[in-house]
Amino acid sequence: QVQLVESGGGLVQPGGSLRLSCAASGFTFSMSAMSWYRKAPGKERELVASISSGGGVINYAEFVKGRFIISRDNAKNTVYLQMNSLQFEDTATYYCKVRVSIYDYWGQGTQVTVSS
Repeated sequence: QVQLVESGGGLVQPGGSLRLSCAASGFTFSMSAMSWYRKAPGKERELVASISSGGGVINYAEFVKGRFIISRDNAKNTVYLQMNSLQFEDTATYYCKVRVSIYDYWGQGTQVTVSS
């Protein structure tokens, strides 16, 4: 079955960096667009970035443009989110998501906390 396992979250100071990973299995990763979302306490879940199956089409939410980079390694069935210049407002649980057929699948999430 489809599995998405995020890792790489943690506690970081403002201005710091983290690299999130999402290891995928159970579907044809190289043919699937992937997305990163985040959910902060008291807020709606929001799209952070998405990447097409081949990596040629990438979209970012305005609030992360110039700071975050999404990438993928189809040989490793893994999508990444490099997060730089982290701000307090980036504190959230980060999830990767894939749509397979008509269904959306989510990982369990990884917590990112930006604090001094």
